[in-house]
Amino acid sequence: MKQYLLDFYQRLGIHEDMAENVEVITHSLMVIVLSFAIWLLSRRILRVIFSKVSVKTKSIFDDLLIKNKIPETLSYFPSLFLLISLFPSTMRSLPIMEQMGMTLLNVMGAILTIVLVRRLLNTIKDFLKTLNNFKDKPIDSYIQVIMIFVWFIGIMVIFSFLSGRDISTFMATLGALSAVILLIFKDTLLGFVASIQVTINDTVRIGDWISMNSYNADGDVIEINLSTVKVQNFDHTITSIPTYKLVSDSFINWRGMSESGGRRIKRALLIRVSSIAFVDEEHLNRLEKIERIAPYITQRKAEIEAENRANGTDKSLLLNGRNMTNIGLFRRYALAYLQNHPEVNKNLTVMVRQLPPSSEGVPLEVYVFIKDKVWVNYEHIMSDIFDHLLAALPYFDLECFEYASNPSVSFPKKKK
Repeated sequence: MKQYLLDFYQRLGIHEDMAENVEVITHSLMVIVLSFAIWLLSRRILRVIFSKVSVKTKSIFDDLLIKNKIPETLSYFPSLFLLISLFPSTMRSLPIMEQMGMTLLNVMGAILTIVLVRRLLNTIKDFLKTLNNFKDKPIDSYIQVIMIFVWFIGIMVIFSFLSGRDISTFMATLGALSAVILLIFKDTLLGFVASIQVTINDTVRIGDWISMNSYNADGDVIEINLSTVKVQNFDHTITSIPTYKLVSDSFINWRGMSESGGRRIKRALLIRVSSIAFVDEEHLNRLEKIERIAPYITQRKAEIEAENRANGTDKSLLLNGRNMTNIGLFRRYALAYLQNHPEVNKNLTVMVRQLPPSSEGVPLEVYVFIKDKVWVNYEHIMSDIFDHLLAALPYFDLECFEYASNPSVSFPKKKK
């Protein structure tokens, strides 16, 4: 072909040296046009093949190959191989151009290979995320680690092509600079190790609700990659936490609550000490009308009267002998109310307990688990429970503690 073009241009009367240059240009244009045509043909053929295969198969892997542009990437390789095979013969008379062109083509081949591997890894990542066993795993971290090695090798190969030196020379140089490399990629290496630890120990999964006060993070984990863990807070802001911090620092993972039978309520009513008193006969008769604790009052009343009679207790003073208190009866009422509440999980702890008194009163703590763990529903149920308990306090002659708006004014004590 080369000789035919030279003879053709010489017959046209073009000088031999000029004919040789024109032949190189013509030959190069023909190779470029042919390569472009092969690229167009390859792209169309690969698109058709991948589309037909994706339609006939049930797996979504081939659909993800198309989504990540694998056919388009593969379509460049036939043209590239053609250019690499024909370019030396085209530029044989121009050795400098031949060397520069082959270097450029080899670099393009290395870059295309890196792009192809990256898109294949993204396809694998997307496919694994569709599987139930891998949905909550930090797949991004492992893909990023592999891509670091791919880019590392690719860059070494590119430098080897550009400099004309063997790749082992660059590897030896990098070995000497290993300390610097470790310093540069410190966070990456820490993140990789942390990702492995998080996966093996099952510390955090994608979708977990975590709280990390040091980073103001309180929400759902939406992504775990090599360098960061992304948390979507409940106000829809995104907090990025370094992955290795999940190993070195403390945080709360609420997965146990989500997988359990209920979401805990642990909240106290502060009862004013001055409102706590023994229950006299008149008040007790009124309380016996409350259906939830009427059986308890009747039974307890009989037990106390029998013991006081047996001991010959002087009941002219209410303090003598055994007695019931309004806070004790309210505690029993609150427990009965919770045990009959349809949203309280009776298989888990149901308790109303008294905590040590403080300057703000006597805390009466409700400790139960709500069946509905959805945050909005949980808050509504908890509010309803405490609405009822707060409204029930006056029936027991109890009052909640509250600060006076004027410090010089004190609340009056309950009259006996």
